[in-house]
Amino acid sequence: MQQKITGEVKISPATLNITQKIKNVLAFKEKVEEFSEKSVTELSEIIFGGGIGLEASDLHIEPEKEQAKIRVRIDGLLQDVMIIDWKTYGNLLSRIKLISGIKLNITDRPQDGRFSISTEPPTKIGGGAVAEASPHLPPRSASPSSVIEVRTSTLPAEYGETIVLRILNPKTLVEIEALGLRKDLLETLGNEIKKPNGMIIVTGPTGSGKTTTLYAFLKKVHKPEIKIITIEDPIEYRLEGVSQTQVNPKKGYDFASGLKSIMRQDPDVILVGEIRDLETAEIALQAALTGHLVFTTLHTNDAAGTVARLTSLGANPSNIGPAINMAIAQRLVREICKKCGGLEKASASVLEKIKRGLKGIPSGIKIPKPKHITDYVLGKIAPGLKIPQVKGCKNCNFTGYRGRTGVFEAFLVDEEMEKFILQNPSIAALRKEAIGRGMVAMQQDGLIKVLNGITTIEEVERITGPIE
Repeated sequence: MQQKITGEVKISPATLNITQKIKNVLAFKEKVEEFSEKSVTELSEIIFGGGIGLEASDLHIEPEKEQAKIRVRIDGLLQDVMIIDWKTYGNLLSRIKLISGIKLNITDRPQDGRFSISTEPPTKIGGGAVAEASPHLPPRSASPSSVIEVRTSTLPAEYGETIVLRILNPKTLVEIEALGLRKDLLETLGNEIKKPNGMIIVTGPTGSGKTTTLYAFLKKVHKPEIKIITIEDPIEYRLEGVSQTQVNPKKGYDFASGLKSIMRQDPDVILVGEIRDLETAEIALQAALTGHLVFTTLHTNDAAGTVARLTSLGANPSNIGPAINMAIAQRLVREICKKCGGLEKASASVLEKIKRGLKGIPSGIKIPKPKHITDYVLGKIAPGLKIPQVKGCKNCNFTGYRGRTGVFEAFLVDEEMEKFILQNPSIAALRKEAIGRGMVAMQQDGLIKVLNGITTIEEVERITGPIE
């Protein structure tokens, strides 16, 4: 019997049992090869289920001249899975377009779609009817953890359409305590999100974990007595008890117009997915100045770039300073694999690099003393210091890393910083001022995680640049 296309993929218990055993990319490849000769429905279920089992953030299907490649992004880096023939690629493309609500006959321009994956059998409701899922909402009968939404993007390329599937697994939503914030920064942030008004801006490039951080903020402040409204592009995760709205530029509903409407809904907390233009910036700043707590994101390289970015959009510095409570920049670094990773004695050159990187760190920042060092003090790192070293095993796909955590830098806008912002300083000047007021640079935060045995110095340099 042909499966009805409803915007939802139900992974059968038998297939789910198979994909739950996929623990690494090699096992994923073997299962995809095994199912490549079966129906496209079965093959797609194995691909989706395997990606979820590996906790991948994206699945990529990329056409080449006479074949296509399947790749998976795990912990921020792409890994090859296997090569598939042209016929299999074409069948997968059609199947994914159908369930994503994308037009099959359009191949010469980008398209975006969405579908959900259910990993539980549907539950009967009332008189026995089975609840059908909307293409955009989880079925009422399923718990949030049993439904995973997937964003689909197709793009015309030289040999066909490339497909990227963004897996939005609710398991990736974490509490604020699990973001990887240092104890001092966690305490500071905890105080800021308790304030009734102002703006907290999280900055960083695409894929740096900004949305996860914002959702962690919402989970922390959510209470029955306050109203939270979000405007996003698109809605990535469904949050119970939060009013979420999605922009639709084709219908004239963008961040600016949506934010204007939100202000008439009497919210206490507002999440703006991203500030992209002057109108959105001005409305968000005014909201922060008039009794609302606003969480939002910007694309900048560091925390100090926040003010310059808002200014470049046309925002008035006299509004920026009073509105912003805190600016945060973040990246994600891979954590050392707990099954194969270990500590090894750092070389003299690495010790010198760590000392150089931590030079100038505020005296009030407490760096935990490694258990194996008895005479460790900041600035006098003992020659016997051991730091994490990668090895590689099946658990981590032979990369030496498994999972990711955040590295951060942040500064508060107090009265003195507000006066400094009014001078319209350069990014370099604002960064110097913030560091002088106690900001720990992102690279230093990463080095602290190296000393704590969480990640490697190579990973910190990969994300934040060479230690100078």
